[in-house]
Amino acid sequence: MPRKVIIIGAAGRDFHNFNTVFRGDDTIEVVAFTAAQIPDIDGRAYPAELAGPGYPEGIPIIAEDQLGALIDSHRVDEVIFSYSDVTYHKVMSLSAIAMAHGADFRLIGDLRTMVPSNKPVVSICAVRTGCGKSQTTRRVAELLKAAHKRLVAVRHPMPYGDLVAQRVQRFAVRQDLIKHKCTIEEMEEYEPHIDTGTVVYAGVDYEAILRQAEAEADVVLWDGGNNDLPFFKSDLEIVVVDPHRPGDELRYFPGEVNLRRADVVVINKIDTARPEDIDLVRENIQRVNPKAIVIDAASPVSVDDPAALRGKRVLVVEDGPTLTHGEMKIGAGVVAAKRFGAAEIVDPRPYLKGSLIDTFEKYPDIGHILPAMGYGAQQMADLQATINAVDCDLVVIGTPIDLGRHIDLNKPSMRVYYKLQEIGAPTLEEIIARFIEEHC
Repeated sequence: MPRKVIIIGAAGRDFHNFNTVFRGDDTIEVVAFTAAQIPDIDGRAYPAELAGPGYPEGIPIIAEDQLGALIDSHRVDEVIFSYSDVTYHKVMSLSAIAMAHGADFRLIGDLRTMVPSNKPVVSICAVRTGCGKSQTTRRVAELLKAAHKRLVAVRHPMPYGDLVAQRVQRFAVRQDLIKHKCTIEEMEEYEPHIDTGTVVYAGVDYEAILRQAEAEADVVLWDGGNNDLPFFKSDLEIVVVDPHRPGDELRYFPGEVNLRRADVVVINKIDTARPEDIDLVRENIQRVNPKAIVIDAASPVSVDDPAALRGKRVLVVEDGPTLTHGEMKIGAGVVAAKRFGAAEIVDPRPYLKGSLIDTFEKYPDIGHILPAMGYGAQQMADLQATINAVDCDLVVIGTPIDLGRHIDLNKPSMRVYYKLQEIGAPTLEEIIARFIEEHC
């Protein structure tokens, strides 16, 4: 009889692990995926068209809180943990549930899931959500293009819609975001690349995605999600750490794996972190990966009209995942509001609508900042209704895209810009120049 398996996931790494390790294996029957972190993923199925032979009905996706019951009802032999940005306590708590119900518990090593490329690969990953992967990725893309290399970025999966339609997605112009019915979460990652002339691929089947990306690239740039490992075998692994959360680089899975694997570690946000926290992060890097090259960097913020912020009562909207499972207390919007003299940051909690109420109940430590939750049309509508209900003078948008172009706001808004700024030496420019010399 096939060995029965459940894959614990969050609509990303779990699908990739299935595709690279279990699909087509007659000795294994994956009876279910479980879902966490992402709203409205459970209750669906990983479709037969992607699951392959042996799964004519697809594979059901069930809420993670049903794990014990699923193990019992299917007499499951093994549970595979397959998502990211969770504490070691969370991982082992799930292992306790699996083992208490009679199943083995396993993590899959990177060598079995990293797809090799026939083109050089640079990966940008992190130890937590919200460290600054996006601006680091844009900086590396800028350097590769300045060296006249054809570049394609491949983004960690965010398959929140029709999984068959999303098997391989290519984004080259903003119209592609509409064509693929992108959510706010997807647009936040794809649009900044598009605006700087970088083609982006994403989807569900990452070997198929890589083969298409290779056809139009001299260099493939892996743009990581959360603190997950790269899906591709990389020739240069750059990992971003955040001194606003010192010690998290050794407390969250699989962020510590990234830190230990890194060729280059970028200590970001040095301009706003406490010196003692920067020192702790630096000590932890030296302790677990002394061979890594360490780059110091800042994320300076700017706005189009600083004077327009002075003395205003503002609502600050920040990137959703950074505030929720990323557990950040501030973002670029808060930094800008304080730096440019806002009189008050207005608490959105009395004005929450629809699914935003559930978000704050699930993540009560978010505080007085509004996460830009946008995993689907209803959440986008709830976000719009919440913002429009808040009594404030100005909306400060700290997300990677201008929300005002995607939802209708009934009050003035101001976008915050931020980019990676290296401090001293070594620099990413030096690192990328050496990479090109050795691999291109």
